[in-house]
Amino acid sequence: MTNIPYGRQHIDKDDIKAVVDVLGSDWITQGSKVAEFEEALAGYCGAKYAVAVSSGTAALHLACLAAGLKKGDEAITSPITFLATANSILYAGAKPVFADIDHETINIDPEEVKKKITKRTKAVLPVHFAGLPCDMPELAKIARRNGLMVIEDGCHALGAEYRPESGRVDGKRGPWVKVGSCRHSAMTAFSFHPVKHITTGEGGAITTNNRKLYEKLRTLRNHGIHKDKKTAGKGQWYYEMRDLGFNYRITDFQCALGLSQLKRVDDFIGKRREIARIYDNEFQGIDGVGIPSRGMRKKHVYHLYVLRILFRKFDLCRKDFFNALKRKGILCQVHYIPVYRQPYYRKEMTGRRAEFKNSDTYYGRAVSIPMYPAMKDSDVRSVVTGIKDLLKAG
Repeated sequence: MTNIPYGRQHIDKDDIKAVVDVLGSDWITQGSKVAEFEEALAGYCGAKYAVAVSSGTAALHLACLAAGLKKGDEAITSPITFLATANSILYAGAKPVFADIDHETINIDPEEVKKKITKRTKAVLPVHFAGLPCDMPELAKIARRNGLMVIEDGCHALGAEYRPESGRVDGKRGPWVKVGSCRHSAMTAFSFHPVKHITTGEGGAITTNNRKLYEKLRTLRNHGIHKDKKTAGKGQWYYEMRDLGFNYRITDFQCALGLSQLKRVDDFIGKRREIARIYDNEFQGIDGVGIPSRGMRKKHVYHLYVLRILFRKFDLCRKDFFNALKRKGILCQVHYIPVYRQPYYRKEMTGRRAEFKNSDTYYGRAVSIPMYPAMKDSDVRSVVTGIKDLLKAG
């Protein structure tokens, strides 16, 4: 029996050839493919600049540093995210503050963000959970009023779009805005882990429209080293470390894979949406089962497809549900355990658990079921049948 994972990469012959070609070239790192990938990614997202790095975590970390977060500062983010979002705030020396989610979208609730702003708040990190864009115009408005920087965690959301209510032109709604265009933020971080919309193995990137942030990100990626007009006359070997940076570089063969994958990203997204439509049709209307919200004026890209199951209604517990599916070869996951439940964060957290009612309710019901472009029709049918049979048995 072949297992059906919750997510996996989709690599074809063109991807392999692109990597092999670079491996046979003179430059396998710090060469031209990195810049090519950055230019292609920025163009796809509609941003001026992109900086490719070694992981999505590195992208978030450098974005926090470039934003100037430091000890004594606070940054607001969602508790329903991977640990890297909050950890990156800590890496910069600042303190993560969690705001509860909207119970429908599972994205951070702008009204909850307002409640958490203090004199120490310097940034907001909204997470486009599962590939559904946050309410970026509203979050940007809140940020402007309070002098905050917005850093989007777009690790789930390459290719996702939204259309603001405002900005009508000639009586018509304004154009669709891509996550990563930074229309309503300073920076957007992406991940290219194998389960994401495109992969570079491990890898990530930050997009921005701000030249100073772009240059800062590039420097921080490479140990804080500068080679510029100030160093040019001192010899071709000469460089200066003016910031404490990191080795967060990405290789050329990874970027070659990214370039090849980026050519097919819209096809990948289209396939995810096809699978999501089947899941929607099969699971909607089942009392005690919630399906993902598509949101108003938003184009979901379904990095994840999360069912919300009221297990007690089916006389089931989630652990038994997972084990039963595993025996059928269907591997599910939970995205995510709320960050504030982690032992490390329990001692660091500000706020009472009662403030996170929606996050706790969501966590108690969440099941991420298989969702990836390489799924066969038979795989999708197996997932649907396996889950429905268990719910009936329960």
